[in-house]
Amino acid sequence: MYVCICMAVTDEEVRSCIAAGASTIEEVGEACEAGTGCGSCHDHIDVFLEAARQPSELADLPRSA
Repeated sequence: MYVCICMAVTDEEVRSCIAAGASTIEEVGEACEAGTGCGSCHDHIDVFLEAARQPSELADLPRSA
């Protein structure tokens, strides 16, 4: 799924940037350019950042069935 349409960045790319140490929207943008266009994806990126800071018990479940 695309998180950032302007820069064609997927959710997997955003997760990868966060796993590599990006902890702000700006740092994600520097790593993969997500959020550096119109900015409408900032809320989506923020959800991924918050999920990385506060993992739920669902985080251990497989992503696809």
